[in-house]
Amino acid sequence: MRLPGTSDRGRDTRYFVAAEDVSRLAEQAAAGLENAVGIEWYERHGTEVDRAARNLCLLRRARAGEKGSPQHGDEAVRRALDTASTPALVWMASRAISYMDESGFPEAVEPWFPEED
Repeated sequence: MRLPGTSDRGRDTRYFVAAEDVSRLAEQAAAGLENAVGIEWYERHGTEVDRAARNLCLLRRARAGEKGSPQHGDEAVRRALDTASTPALVWMASRAISYMDESGFPEAVEPWFPEED
């Protein structure tokens, strides 16, 4: 998301609230990934794995808003994931795929892959 007028007026985006959110959320996301390992998501909702995923999403939004493009948000998430252990990455990837599957992602992208039907 581009912030109207930021580049034309030479505003320093470091002073937007999003910049504060990015720093806080980056710290929370990195720590939260490790706390999520082994936490199941089918029996209870609102667990540490859900919190870690939420923080990564909020980090993505904040950085994208601060910098004016979703690619910056994706990069912020990659940086947070880069600090995680392999078990934490595997656990979070498993949670993401589970959520995508249950939310209808395979059907949503099915038209893009007609040769695989």
